[in-house]
Amino acid sequence: MNEDSDGLDPSNMPDIDPAGGLDDLLIFGNPETRRRFLKQMAGTGAAITLGPALMRMGSAQAAGAASTTLGGAPAGTVPVHLKINGTDHALDLDPRVTLLDALRERLQLTGSKKGCDHGQCGACTVLVNGRRINSCLSFAIAHDGDEITTIEGLANGDELHPVQAAFLEHDGFQCGYCTPGQICSAVACIKEGHTKTDDEIREWMSGNLCRCGAYPNIVDAIKDARGKSS
Repeated sequence: MNEDSDGLDPSNMPDIDPAGGLDDLLIFGNPETRRRFLKQMAGTGAAITLGPALMRMGSAQAAGAASTTLGGAPAGTVPVHLKINGTDHALDLDPRVTLLDALRERLQLTGSKKGCDHGQCGACTVLVNGRRINSCLSFAIAHDGDEITTIEGLANGDELHPVQAAFLEHDGFQCGYCTPGQICSAVACIKEGHTKTDDEIREWMSGNLCRCGAYPNIVDAIKDARGKSS
């Protein structure tokens, strides 16, 4: 056996390892030392594993607290008051939220449909102060205090609006997806007085697309309802 492999002199241990850690390794065969060593390693491993997660949790809680204003509303939102179908709604909304998303996601008024989301199909048409608009193109904050009517607000209880009844009578829909927007637009079209001829109706209803092709029946329904709507 060479000189490097000779055993260590116990009398030199304090100079070699003042903390005594090497002594644990030298007597690692002892069960008690082994258990103590494994506990230390387990604790260190848990700290390494859980540390980042705990730090993320703390950061998330701090971010959550910072994202709430003194008034209790989430940071970055603005108060908006919408009068929809005769009912006042006080909301805290991100300024970028469209009227359509506010109706569907915040107020569960899902009658207004999201079709193209680019103002091209008319499925999201609602009435604002009596005028028809594409709610997917309009920010909700722009309508603070406005009178908004959706398809849910046209009927008088169980009594259908004349346009709704006419659409049923003349089969003015097939799949029904575009129908809420078609009806809201037709209500405005009649009030605007653009229903004198079939061609005029087609022109002023051209912003509302029906992929099922129920246009002739829609025209008939509008003509039937024009003398019954107030």
